[in-house]
Amino acid sequence: MRITRLAATLGALTMALAVAACGGDDEGTGSGSGASGIEGKASSGKLVIGVKADQPGLGLQTGSTYAGFDIEIGKIIAKGLGVPESGIEWKTTVSSNREPYIQQGQVDVVVATYTINDERKKVVNFAGPYYKAGQDLLVPTASTITGPEALAGRRVCSVSGSTPAKRIQTDYKDAKLQQFDSYSKCVTALAGGQVDAVTTDDIILAGYAAQDQYAGKFKVVGKPFSEEPYGIGLKKDDTAGCNKINDILKAAATDGSYKKAWDDTLGKSGTAAPELDTAALSNCS
Repeated sequence: MRITRLAATLGALTMALAVAACGGDDEGTGSGSGASGIEGKASSGKLVIGVKADQPGLGLQTGSTYAGFDIEIGKIIAKGLGVPESGIEWKTTVSSNREPYIQQGQVDVVVATYTINDERKKVVNFAGPYYKAGQDLLVPTASTITGPEALAGRRVCSVSGSTPAKRIQTDYKDAKLQQFDSYSKCVTALAGGQVDAVTTDDIILAGYAAQDQYAGKFKVVGKPFSEEPYGIGLKKDDTAGCNKINDILKAAATDGSYKKAWDDTLGKSGTAAPELDTAALSNCS
């Protein structure tokens, strides 16, 4: 009798474990669809997208509204993943917290003038690039600074943790680097004469120079000294999600949505939309 009861108990326990194991396949997907990573999160109809909040034409926050080219790229990605605009939560990121935000799950994806480089690829995955910029200098209109070779002894401002700041530290060591947590603070310092130049990607600098309050005060030197491929960051192990985003970018290049994103934002400066080079999209790790 005891053997029979023991067998029955073990049988019930085995069945319960089997049921639990079957149910475990859906953990973390948000809908039981079997998908994981960003595709699984998107299946809930919601996404948290990390963006910049202080870059005119790219990612600028006014009140609770975000606008710019990166914002439009984020909307294209969300739509391709089946998430409506109403399901997007925009979360402000700065250069130094993009990797931690992705790793900690505070954001699902980052679209924030995020340069793809080998160091970052060690900890996050990148789809893209969706745009290629170049590091340049923003200076007062009357400045005699003609390029990075003229920075010795000059006060140059950039953002902590950014690729441009690191390049100044390694390649132009005679410059006096001032670092803040946002480019808007650097531009304010330039306007007040506390620094001699601001350095970051040319398209970001052009956006600042075009703002009404700075009209005629600044100029972009126009001598890029790097190539900055902007990527879309997501969790390191989400290869499927990375490939999916690349597919969405390929579609955007052919259906007109990429061009429209540019024309509605940075295109207002009179700069024609670039061609999205789909052949250069990254091999997701």
